[in-house]
Amino acid sequence: MAQVEAVTERVVAAKPDEVFDALADYEGTRPKLLSEHFSEYEVREGGDGEGTLVHWKLQATSKRIRDCLLEVSEPTDGELVEKDRNSSMVTTWTVTPAGEGRSRVVVSTVWNGAGGIGGFFEKTFAPKGLGRIYGAVLDNLAREVEKPATA
Repeated sequence: MAQVEAVTERVVAAKPDEVFDALADYEGTRPKLLSEHFSEYEVREGGDGEGTLVHWKLQATSKRIRDCLLEVSEPTDGELVEKDRNSSMVTTWTVTPAGEGRSRVVVSTVWNGAGGIGGFFEKTFAPKGLGRIYGAVLDNLAREVEKPATA
């Protein structure tokens, strides 16, 4: 079983604290950021960062739906970690400064992949698919937190 990793990043025109707060707000902001690949979203405990327990279904392909129950922790400043109770999947969101009023957001997901030929295809194609899904989430995040320029 090989570890599979998918990494996506984006620079967002908003301060790191604002971006992190939006990502950590599982009750209000996070549902607005999710793409059509996510369904049955439900906050079961907490709702703001550390200590949150959140559920969703992630439809990666037409046949592949993952039922996720995620425990959220904040091991360091600017970092949210979502550990799936139902699998080996761990998603880490890292927000760092990227210049004046800008932030770099990196989302990295790792899990233990299948073995054999199925594992080969998973390791080859799953990161690209998950990258597209999280790319859409990051696009929505940018729309949510970026302030329009004032004249």
